Amino acid sequence: MTPRHSLDTPWRAIVWNDPVNLMSYVVYVFRSYFGFSEAKATRLMLQVHHEGRAIVATGTRETMEAHVHAMHGFGLSASVDRAES
Repeated sequence: MTPRHSLDTPWRAIVWNDPVNLMSYVVYVFRSYFGFSEAKATRLMLQVHHEGRAIVATGTRETMEAHVHAMHGFGLSASVDRAES
């Protein structure tokens, strides 16, 4: 029997839009934590702003949970979700 979520199933860290954080702060968080370029951080921030969310990382569940925990530490709304196959 195959486990429902195997260990190699990709997971993703999602940052959600909120009415609290400034766009410039979200860009700062993406740049400082993930090391994204100004352009990539801005693109992801605009995706969060206009579409309500952005996938900021994909990988193992444990790593994505660590990223989400870090985003919470910065005051951002974030969650872990199983990536679609």
